[in-house]
Amino acid sequence: MEFDTLLYEVDDDGLATITIHRPDKLNALNAAVLSDLDRAVRQARGDAAVRGIILTGAGDRSFVAGADIQQFPELDALDGHRFALRGQAVFNRIEELSKPVVAAVNGFALGGGCELAMACHLRVASENAVFGQPEVNLGIIPGYGGTQRLPRLVGLGLATELILTGDRISAERAYEIGLVNRVVPADELMPTAKDLLHTIAAKGPLAISFALEALRASDQPLREGLRHEAALFGQTCATEDAAEGATAFLERREPDFKGR
Repeated sequence: MEFDTLLYEVDDDGLATITIHRPDKLNALNAAVLSDLDRAVRQARGDAAVRGIILTGAGDRSFVAGADIQQFPELDALDGHRFALRGQAVFNRIEELSKPVVAAVNGFALGGGCELAMACHLRVASENAVFGQPEVNLGIIPGYGGTQRLPRLVGLGLATELILTGDRISAERAYEIGLVNRVVPADELMPTAKDLLHTIAAKGPLAISFALEALRASDQPLREGLRHEAALFGQTCATEDAAEGATAFLERREPDFKGR
């Protein structure tokens, strides 16, 4: 499948790398990028050979600098509503994948770029990464999930401050508040993201899928989340991988998971 605004490749280890490729626009999001990103995510989801996904931006200056502001002056209320729903749908599809997605954040992750990183399951940032939700500086608010995912990651108080001030924060500060999982030198960004995915891909693929589903239920009331967890735990117990995992542990060998 060919893409106009991004690069898509799968290596021999089953890791798919999706690189948003608009370096002249700091990889800003527009309708074409969202369409390509949606198709790439669907392709990775449907490819049995893909065990995990890295999402990054072209160059070393920007992951995604935000949405392309040239689109904004022509939006009315209805257009803006549709604009937000379209981006949310694509980002929701990323978050709901049963395969792990790691954002490798190289440089600016502002506005829609920060929202895109938050839709990924894990975030690794280079030391020069910059995060923020600066939409209020343009007289608007985050529309691709920022007001919902940021409080879930860093808490309501910090999210409120970041969204109402529009302030940018460093990678180190993002790590301190729990927005990113790791911060590494720029030349270690992709190797670190791949190592993280390799570690996850070595586990039982069904267990990873069920764990991601259970984690998505963590914003429910506790008792509902626990019921959901118990049901998913039961399903994993009935898999061949569960039997293999227990047998391998008892036999003191590495498990050979088949995804069944």
